[in-house]
Amino acid sequence: MNDMTPTDMQETDLFSKFDALIETRRSLLATGVTDPFSLVMEKVLSPTTAICSGRETILLGTYNYMGMTFDPDVIAAGKQALDDFGSGTTGSRVLNGTYAGHRAVEQALKDFYGMDHAMVFSTGYQANLGIISTIAGKGDYIVLDIDSHASIWDGCKMGDAEVVPFKHNDIEAMEKRLKRIPEGAGKLVVLEGVYSMLGDIAPLKEMIRIAKENGAMVLVDEAHSMGFIGPNGRGVAEDQGVLDQVDFVIGTFSKSVGTVGGFCVSNHPKFEIMRLVCRPYVFTASLPPSVVATAATSIRKLMHAGAKRTHLWENSRTLHKALTDLGFKLGTAEPQSAIIAVIMPDLERGAMMWEALLREGLYVNLARPPATPAGMTLLRCSLCAEHTAEQVAIITGMFERAGKAVGII
Repeated sequence: MNDMTPTDMQETDLFSKFDALIETRRSLLATGVTDPFSLVMEKVLSPTTAICSGRETILLGTYNYMGMTFDPDVIAAGKQALDDFGSGTTGSRVLNGTYAGHRAVEQALKDFYGMDHAMVFSTGYQANLGIISTIAGKGDYIVLDIDSHASIWDGCKMGDAEVVPFKHNDIEAMEKRLKRIPEGAGKLVVLEGVYSMLGDIAPLKEMIRIAKENGAMVLVDEAHSMGFIGPNGRGVAEDQGVLDQVDFVIGTFSKSVGTVGGFCVSNHPKFEIMRLVCRPYVFTASLPPSVVATAATSIRKLMHAGAKRTHLWENSRTLHKALTDLGFKLGTAEPQSAIIAVIMPDLERGAMMWEALLREGLYVNLARPPATPAGMTLLRCSLCAEHTAEQVAIITGMFERAGKAVGII
């Protein structure tokens, strides 16, 4: 018989599972580098500049691909919605949380993608979590790229489907996994247009063909390609001519659209039932009126943003070539998106390079394992359509000076 009282029992430290990460962070900060995950922007001046640590800094790590955050029409729409509808809805979409603006932004999405249905979530993470967990459940199979975003993995886990990962962008491996799934089982293939760590694109045309040949539905996350890639900015699926074969497109407002929120568009005739069965949609307060107003205005402007898309491609090609010529190792041999990943030798030197760039007046993302593939440490750059050619040249000089100072080049 156990005579110990509750006060005699040793408390289990539920934080002990994080000890290795705590030690890594402590060791990194002990070298004297600035904490790269605690940067404060004291004032944002434009889509491409902000005041960080008291100095004007060029922003090259914000995913603000199309530079819509300071668009005058977008800001005006948000201010008007605040005046007309107040600061928030205080309710979910299925109760009191659907305002005229929520319907308007869903209509803007339907018009943008040319699809029948659109469903807006409070974040992009929730869009993946909600859609994937609801349409693929126990007894179903999800075939997905091993480098899929955390929100995709979490959606799989929440839905309790059998998860079958395959090697990144490996068409043959994906086909082998599909052919092993039992006959008659529900199958969902989940892909991304642009993978956010290296900025590489998926061979969607071939992958979608194989998925359909094997009786699978297809979901493509176009978070990092919407607004920029494709003739109309609809993403990689449009660019490769297979958008009409995609069952579900997931996206976010926090990249090219320039605000916050997530969405799914679809042509599936039964899609509207998702509003009653998708728990992250049903049990979450809806986006504030000012947010959906800015999103709707931004999306409609992105429909006519061909010149911005052209300039962003110019920026991406110019910086990719400049960094390659300087001797940096990049995540892709050619520019494939607005993301340019600069591979670092290790976390310590990556943090030193990040800090050296910040001292130069440049902000980029420091990405580390386990978020990155193959245990890599990356400096992730995301270009903006509002970056001028002069700024790209300045950025190149900053990388050269910082790289030489740290010994990366």
